[in-house]
Amino acid sequence: MFYKQASRFLPAVMLMTCWAFGQCANTPASRRVVVRAGHILDVKTGNMLSGQAIVIEGDKIVSVGPAADAKLSPATQTIDLPNATVLPGLIDAHTHLTFDPANLGYEGLGISYPREALIGARNARVTLEAGFTTVRNVGAGGYSDVALRDAINAGDVPGPRMLVSGPAMGITGGHCDDNLLAPQFHATELGVADGVDAVRHKVRENIKYGADLIKICATGGVMSKGDDPNASQYTREEMKAIVEEAHRLGRKVAAHAHGAEGVSWASDAGVDSIEHGHLMDDSSIATLKKNGTYIVPTLYLMDWNRENLGKRNAPDYVVRKMQTVSAVGQDTLKKAFAAGVKVAFGTDAAVYPHGLNAHEFAVYVRLGMSPLQAIQTATIHGADLLGWSSKIGTLEAGKWADLIAVDGDPLKDVTTLQQVKFVMKGGEVVKNEYGK
Repeated sequence: MFYKQASRFLPAVMLMTCWAFGQCANTPASRRVVVRAGHILDVKTGNMLSGQAIVIEGDKIVSVGPAADAKLSPATQTIDLPNATVLPGLIDAHTHLTFDPANLGYEGLGISYPREALIGARNARVTLEAGFTTVRNVGAGGYSDVALRDAINAGDVPGPRMLVSGPAMGITGGHCDDNLLAPQFHATELGVADGVDAVRHKVRENIKYGADLIKICATGGVMSKGDDPNASQYTREEMKAIVEEAHRLGRKVAAHAHGAEGVSWASDAGVDSIEHGHLMDDSSIATLKKNGTYIVPTLYLMDWNRENLGKRNAPDYVVRKMQTVSAVGQDTLKKAFAAGVKVAFGTDAAVYPHGLNAHEFAVYVRLGMSPLQAIQTATIHGADLLGWSSKIGTLEAGKWADLIAVDGDPLKDVTTLQQVKFVMKGGEVVKNEYGK
């Protein structure tokens, strides 16, 4: 009887193990691949190394060194990229893969959770092909991002590695609530929770249903109706309870926050990252620096929306708030960069079309970063924020074989990252415009 019961539970245990480590079906067994690169960018030092070879077995890198030292055998697959620059796969710490920019305002009410997950499957492929092999998805309806992550891990659909939050947590009537329907519908988003006891319960519920991290709304937002991006939402006590519960259960916390008060409260509560921060003041920037809290800037969306928001038939409340935030947001983050606040790359892709993620780099450079510093936000710093520094972020032995290749030198022109020609995830080529 014991063996029969064990045999029933074994597949579930194996699947849970796959989820925990981020990759399951379709992982290569012992296949050996050697990628011979004209140049490899060491994102830690900024050194550009010539004539290098990356040796891969299964889904992991086993060595990186001079091409002449790479041992080849008849069974070894070789990939030659003699004129390309190879970098680690990029990391976007703020995406919404299951959302689409066409579904603004009331348009979004007609999207079911299953449809949202399928929209995510399309956007996951586009994002991966743009060179982003890992993303943090911070907010989705009905745990559709959990379903998408699991489908990618099972090999059902192509996409980046995903850490997901499920429904973002927020107060009644706040940025993460649903304020578009009339009162008789009693519409409330799944992530809404008010009061210390309720937010503790909601953290546990999100984790129960598959969340890798917790996303909260500490201030009002831009794309929501009836709230103010400057106004704080969760209280200090509520945020401290959320962070304490999440960290105790091994999850990090990302806080949507625009206004200065909400940024400072969230940072002091111990959140791991502030998302946006577009309306910060000098005091809240200093708080981030003091506490070592990451900022995830999401800045290119302002450039894109200046050119395109009027063409999208966006609701008036979205247009007004976007204009307010865009007027000061980039200058605010320029101050944060200069102050030495820790920065991890993030885009808010879904506010604008997925696949344009790499346009964010040029904004960081325009605001004072060197190209290398900008690239580091999407490699070593992104990996640190996600807690995956031992797995991604650099091209080193023991890490997942996630890498991209571009023409030219991104240290001279960071916009070359907008045209990724080669993408490998876990030792599998998912895009190759160079041929064999």
